[in-house]
Amino acid sequence: MTSPQFRGTPRKKDVYPTSPDGSIWFGSPVPQIASTLIAALAKRSEIVWGAARLRIRGFELEVPEPVVADESALVELETRTPVVLKHEDRYVLPGDGPYLDRLRHNLAHKADVLGLPAPREVRLLEAGPRRRFSVRGAPRIGARVRIGLVADPRFVDALRSWGLGLGLDTVQGFGWIR
Repeated sequence: MTSPQFRGTPRKKDVYPTSPDGSIWFGSPVPQIASTLIAALAKRSEIVWGAARLRIRGFELEVPEPVVADESALVELETRTPVVLKHEDRYVLPGDGPYLDRLRHNLAHKADVLGLPAPREVRLLEAGPRRRFSVRGAPRIGARVRIGLVADPRFVDALRSWGLGLGLDTVQGFGWIR
């Protein structure tokens, strides 16, 4: 799931601004889990998020586009939540020297875990602003990204389920691909 994302809010330092118009994305690559989420949301009129009560005005099922079977085609993936990457115990952001190398390393590691070939090409196409979150008292710093990837279609499908991060940060919802 993503944190609530609100439209039409000005950025303010040290404040998470809200508005009456926002969205939260819940997802799962497992159809049984997705259908349970839909059934649960259909029965509710609001979600309590921390101290905020968010009214549900509707929901929509998004089905990902099928992955092109051409392994030489550039596939674009965009994250809905920030990608959190570290290099030598320091968070790195798009534009930092080691960022693309760390992203490539993480993707190659995921491919290896899955027994699939590593991506042949990884490009950073666009990056959002730096975002800082506190998760159980520990900071997480990252940015949403849009990447171009030339990879095995099975690996692209796996990334849509797994996300772009690695380890605990991915489990916590960072790097979720829309």
